[in-house]
Amino acid sequence: MSDLQEEGKNAINSPMSPALADVHPEDTQLEENEERTMIDPTSKEDPKFKELVKVLLDWINDMLVEERIIVKQLEEDLYDGQVLQKLLEKLAGCKLNVAEVTQSEIGQKQKLQTVLEAVHDLLRPRGWALRWSVDSIHGKNLVAILHLLVSLAMHFRAPIRLPEHVTVQVVVVRKREGLLHSSHISEELTTTTEMMMGRFERDAFDTLFDHAPDKLSVVKKSLITFVNKHLNKLNLEVTELETQFADGVYLVLLMGLLEDYFVPLHHFYLTPESFDQKVHNVSFAFELMLDGGLKKPKARPEDVVNLDLKSTLRVLYNLFTKYKNVE
Repeated sequence: MSDLQEEGKNAINSPMSPALADVHPEDTQLEENEERTMIDPTSKEDPKFKELVKVLLDWINDMLVEERIIVKQLEEDLYDGQVLQKLLEKLAGCKLNVAEVTQSEIGQKQKLQTVLEAVHDLLRPRGWALRWSVDSIHGKNLVAILHLLVSLAMHFRAPIRLPEHVTVQVVVVRKREGLLHSSHISEELTTTTEMMMGRFERDAFDTLFDHAPDKLSVVKKSLITFVNKHLNKLNLEVTELETQFADGVYLVLLMGLLEDYFVPLHHFYLTPESFDQKVHNVSFAFELMLDGGLKKPKARPEDVVNLDLKSTLRVLYNLFTKYKNVE
């Protein structure tokens, strides 16, 4: 009976708009001309949106494990500035001059102001668009919080793989003449990894992935033939480029074969288990490439470890162009 009464009350209080069907009661307590935004419920169910939230949550919890902080819900756990302060201090290796615990709204906003000013000092010189504010973060605006976290993750080159092209529908609710009016806007949370990392130049692999998937398979076969020609000398064989180079072991061994030297086993992990050990191996392979006169790979070690095929292909093609005639 109480559920029925609640449903009836919602039907009376809410305008006849499907966009407002899931607006919380506190979100409708607006002053005249006041505006509030929220993510459309259907967007929250989008798999890529859910993945973005999960990746960012896991990253924050990994970063703050020593602080014994566990974040479960971004908008509820980050709005007061406490977790953001700890996260920024960890990422930037600095100490912010703020009160440790603040219960009052004024104190929380002052802390947020200090934290966000420090963020802006880091990001503004790099040309980042700052799509958040003290009020939007403190108001638990999830879109603003996600924009902030994505920017921090990209700036500090977090060892995570953000899903690309995540866009959400945002409901904008405004009170005019006593009535609630809503509109929808699209908000882009992520683009491509290359764009977000500031690498705007496109190369042949972007074109292959976007426009010529049939030719992509030909390139993969050529690269598999190339790497196996050398790895077979150690009785090793590659069948899957996407996965078999992700731990860095084959990359290190391949560099030794191509440059004709033995890589001492204490320089890398022969059976890496953790993400960090795999990143170490790929980074070490990149150092060997630089020593061999190759340019620094465009890919990040973290991208190769995270099974990003385009990054792995770029690294291998770099080797192919220099060493294709090596027996």
